[in-house]
Amino acid sequence: MDFALTEEQRAIQETARRFAEDKLLPEYQNNDGKHAFDREMLKEMGSLGLIGSELSERYGGMGLGYVTAGVITEQIARADFNVAYVQILAGLNGGIIEKFAAPHLAEYWIPRIISGESLVAVALTEPSAGSDAANLKLKAEKKGDVYVITGEKTSISVAAQADAAVVFARTGTQEEKARGVSAFLIPLDHPNITRTHFDDLGETVVGRGSIFFDGVEVPAENMLGDEGLGFIQVMQGFDYSRALIGLECLAAAKKSVEEAWEQISQREAFGKKVSQFEGASFPLAEAETFIEAASLLCYKTLWLRDQGEPHTAEAAMCKWWAPKITFDIVHNCLLAHGHGGYSKEYPIQQRLRDVLGLQIGDGTSQIQKIIIAREKIGRVGVPY
Repeated sequence: MDFALTEEQRAIQETARRFAEDKLLPEYQNNDGKHAFDREMLKEMGSLGLIGSELSERYGGMGLGYVTAGVITEQIARADFNVAYVQILAGLNGGIIEKFAAPHLAEYWIPRIISGESLVAVALTEPSAGSDAANLKLKAEKKGDVYVITGEKTSISVAAQADAAVVFARTGTQEEKARGVSAFLIPLDHPNITRTHFDDLGETVVGRGSIFFDGVEVPAENMLGDEGLGFIQVMQGFDYSRALIGLECLAAAKKSVEEAWEQISQREAFGKKVSQFEGASFPLAEAETFIEAASLLCYKTLWLRDQGEPHTAEAAMCKWWAPKITFDIVHNCLLAHGHGGYSKEYPIQQRLRDVLGLQIGDGTSQIQKIIIAREKIGRVGVPY
C-alpha cells in the first residue's frame, strides 16, 4: 500500500501551502466578524487551480481526482479554516452540476465556480427539516415549462453571498418523503428571493442565513437529475464533501497542536520547561495520534471514491469523528496556552468557535452513525 503523494500532488500541495501562508493566514483573524469572502482573493485562489481541481478539464478544472482535492483542502484549512469551505462547496456543487445539470447550465456555472467568480450554496435545511431532511416542505409546483418555488430554507451556508444554490424542493406529496423531492439549480438574484444573515458564534465569513422563495419561477430545465429522485441522486455527493470536511477540521487541529507544542516548549514553570510535564505533553501526544488516524480514514475515503468503490460508511465516519476530535484537540491546545489562550490575541479561540459548527452542519454525528449502521446491517439499523 503506497501512501506517498505523486509528484503532481506534491507540486499542487506546495502551491496551496504558499498561497495559504502568504495570503490567507495573515487575514484569518481579521476576517472574524466579516460576512462575506473577499472575491478578489477567491479569484486569485481559482487562478492557481486551488478551487475545483477535481472537476473536468472540459469546464476549466484539472481532473486531478479526489485525493488531490483533499490535499488542497488540508493546506488551505491550516491557514484559514473558513476559506477551505469554498473548496468543499466547489467540489460538491461542481460535481452535482457536472453530473446532473443540463449541458448549457454546466458550461455556464462550473467555469465560474472553478475561477472563484461564483459561489454556489446547498439549500437543503428548513425550519422543520434539519436532520429529518426528507421532511422538507419548500414547494416546487409545475406550471407549463417552469416550476414555481415557494417556501423557506434556513441555516444555509453562504446564504447571503452565494450567486446560486442547489435547492431541494418538494415536487411530490409530503407522504412520499425522499421520493417526492427534486433538486434545482437556482440563481439567487431573482426579485422574489430574499435572504438574511445570522449572527453566529463562528464561521462568520462563511455565514449562515435563510433564503425565502416567494413564487419564484424556475425553468424546468434547471432541474438536477430526475423529478422525485433529486434527494436520492444528488445527495450522493455528500459522501465526498464529508471526507473533505474531515480534512478541513483536522488541518485546524494540526495547526493548533503545532502552536501548542511550541508554547509548552518555550514556557517554564517550577524551574522546568512545561513540555517536561506529562500533564502538558501527553494530551498533545494523544492529539497527534488521533489526527494521524482520522486523516488516514479521510484519505482512504477519498481514495475509494477515486477508485469508484463504495465509501458511504467511511464518509459518515469522517464526518462524525473528525469534527468531534478536532474540537476536543483545539480546546486542549487553548488550555495549553494558559491564561493567554483565553485572549483573542491568539487564533486558537477563533478555531474553536469555527470548528464547532461542523458538529452540526452537513449532518450531525447521530445521523452519521445511523448511516454507518444502515450500511453495515441494512434498514434494521435505521429508526425511521
